[in-house]
Amino acid sequence: MGAIPTEILRRVRRIEIKTRSLVENVFSGQYHSVFKGRGMEFAEVREYQYGDDIRSIDWNVSARMGAPFVKQFQEERELTVMLVVDASGSGDFGTVRQFKGEMAVEIAALLAFSAIKNNDRVGLLMFTGEIEKFVPPKKGRQHVLRVLRELLYFKPQGKGTNIAEALRYLERVLVHKAVVFLLSDFMASGYEKTMRVAARRHDLIAVPISDPREEEMPPVGLVELEDAETGERLLVDTFDPGFRKAYRDLSHRHRQELLTRLRGMKVDSIPLSTGPAGPAAPAHPTEPPYVKPLVGFFRDRARRFR
Repeated sequence: MGAIPTEILRRVRRIEIKTRSLVENVFSGQYHSVFKGRGMEFAEVREYQYGDDIRSIDWNVSARMGAPFVKQFQEERELTVMLVVDASGSGDFGTVRQFKGEMAVEIAALLAFSAIKNNDRVGLLMFTGEIEKFVPPKKGRQHVLRVLRELLYFKPQGKGTNIAEALRYLERVLVHKAVVFLLSDFMASGYEKTMRVAARRHDLIAVPISDPREEEMPPVGLVELEDAETGERLLVDTFDPGFRKAYRDLSHRHRQELLTRLRGMKVDSIPLSTGPAGPAAPAHPTEPPYVKPLVGFFRDRARRFR
């Protein structure tokens, strides 16, 4: 790769400090309770004892033995956490705090540091319309810093978005079950079948990232819109209330359809926005807008799988 520019190294250090602080002060215990508890493997059966959870009874063994027996599980030694990050051209858009792609980097770093704190392995897959970069899962702080450098330094060749190809590639390179975070603005189609397959094998969590300006267009006059992935341009009159309403309705419909599709595929999702508006608004003005939704997701999931 050659020498990494000093500015990239500074950004790596800034993000490391920021995300490690969040891991220690905000997400302490959340990651462990949500994911470690799900990484269980069968160990043995033993006779039922008073106080055992009846849901753990092995009815087949109990029928053969003529007495209730329960399954015992042990926690897997480690988990594999895969960060699947959309590096397409539409990530270079943001009108509030940062670009969507910049937010994806920070969230990926936060998840990566949470993983190594629990001695898990972390890997990275970056994609556009094609597979751009794959970093095999490993443990340790130095490995996570390498992942972070790739997220900041790597320059993708493509601009489009092919989620289906990213998930197919993941299936080829991952031997065992993993916790997979898919960070994208989901400006793509044709990935539903592949996602269903991936969700059956892995613990797949979608993280749709949007920007407020993609949901609401302000009245600022004539504006030329350009598709960051195709280069297509369109001149619109934002003073026209009919256009603004159609824009808002279309955006809202696309968002709701995405969340409905994900639920239908049994894929958990964490919808995020680069801006502070709506339910993602931070409790403190300096707090990143993704903190509150992530904490809420971890807590809800911990209750579900308790």
